Amino acid sequence: MLSYFRPAITLFIVFTGLTGLAYPLALTGIANVIFPTKAAGSQISRDGKIVGSQLIGQSFASGRYFHGRPSAAGQSGYDASSSSGSNLGPLSRQLLERVKNDIAKLHKEGATDIPADAVTASGSGLDPHISPAYAELQVGRVAAARGVSPDRVRALIAEDTRQPTLGVIGEPRINVLLLNLALDRTFGAGSG
Repeated sequence: MLSYFRPAITLFIVFTGLTGLAYPLALTGIANVIFPTKAAGSQISRDGKIVGSQLIGQSFASGRYFHGRPSAAGQSGYDASSSSGSNLGPLSRQLLERVKNDIAKLHKEGATDIPADAVTASGSGLDPHISPAYAELQVGRVAAARGVSPDRVRALIAEDTRQPTLGVIGEPRINVLLLNLALDRTFGAGSG
């Protein structure tokens, strides 16, 4: 009877070692050599302190900064341990009310044409990017809060806009954290 179990147990131990230890460690080692920044989470530092990741969006409330998309991740949004979309369907009254409130806030700021990413969460709830149209919508507020001309802010947007991958995959996009750090570098961090 033991002769039946011995090969199964041996194979279990061998494949656990191969697929559970050797393979992941080898891939991690290769990734750290070939893609060290990406393997470390694409972290962004300022003054030697990690302030975020290029891959994870975060909340910016101050008028001095560009704001990201609405987030449905967690109770307050942008909770990386609770990454998900809102799971609210197109007929959800809760979703409709949130979108209406977001649109009303943007209308108060003078917006007329409101891009979809200004009022809708991404599938993960943690998208770090906004569209150029949503960035343009915020130019006036950011420029006024920083006391600079809108054209200078637009120049930073143009520098930070990433085009579709290989020219066809995705849409033009702007990483909100990188843009806000560029604002601080160019115009000073100030308060707020």
